[in-house]
Amino acid sequence: MRVFVTGASGVLGRRLVPQLIAAGHEVVGTHHSPASAELLRTLGATPMLVDLLDASAVRSAVLESEPDAIVHQATALADVEFGGNLDEAFTTTNALRTTGTDALVAAAREAGVRKLVAQSFASHRFARVGGPVKTEDDPLDPTPPVGMRQVCAAMDHLEDAVTGAGGIALRYGVFYGAANDGLIEPVRQGAFPIVGDGGGMVSWIHLDDAATATALALDHEGPAIYHVVDDEPAPVSEWLPVLAEALDAPAPQRVPIWSARQLAGEAAVVLGTEARGASNAKAKRELSWTLGHPTWRTGFGEAYSALRAAERPTSATN
Repeated sequence: MRVFVTGASGVLGRRLVPQLIAAGHEVVGTHHSPASAELLRTLGATPMLVDLLDASAVRSAVLESEPDAIVHQATALADVEFGGNLDEAFTTTNALRTTGTDALVAAAREAGVRKLVAQSFASHRFARVGGPVKTEDDPLDPTPPVGMRQVCAAMDHLEDAVTGAGGIALRYGVFYGAANDGLIEPVRQGAFPIVGDGGGMVSWIHLDDAATATALALDHEGPAIYHVVDDEPAPVSEWLPVLAEALDAPAPQRVPIWSARQLAGEAAVVLGTEARGASNAKAKRELSWTLGHPTWRTGFGEAYSALRAAERPTSATN
């Protein structure tokens, strides 16, 4: 197929594009800088400069490209500093998931594109009742905490728009496997503590496995939602010390709930103590998806060992 990929030069896109090309697809990748265009050419894609928040530009790009499928992976999270208010950090990404998604869906409809796959998110979104691990059929949180409401509303909008158009929404876990992963510096600086009992669940996914699931989704019909996460959802109290060790970082501190609420806000407390994880059973079953990194327990060390080695000073020789 001819596949139109937004966010093609991002951390997931740059892993997805080679997989699509290896599978025999032709890729048109959107970009917003000369460096990104050159990267896409190196990966084997045709770069196309597009402002995804400009509906007329999106329409023109899709009609010109004449794709058989659209994969929407655009975010604006590079170099973003995450704090207690995720809504502020995700302002542009929220727009890409609402305005940008609407533009892509409208363009796809006009161009007769039947296959649409888009990036959503699994962790921290489920109703905080019942068991710790949720399926695609379980309800989402009807009252997200302050600081996450716009983020959750944007993902809800994306999923409704994509599945309403007959497409597939992929709820990814928290990405890891890149040198600029968002949690690396906070963990190294000791700025990511265990809040309360650390019982909030997180589902992780290695970027390579996320790309594989995305490529497989193109071979399936929608509408559908899939959790693209690894095999082991886990509480913060379990995975955070393992991540710290993999990064040669100090052991994480523990802070009481009242202190975290004052310093970082309600969202941080909810994520650290009440969030639910996600099951990948449906994606593995229906997409015939096999993970190369089935658990963060071994994946963190594998992903970050090369990073640690690159950062070690080399001994001078005469």
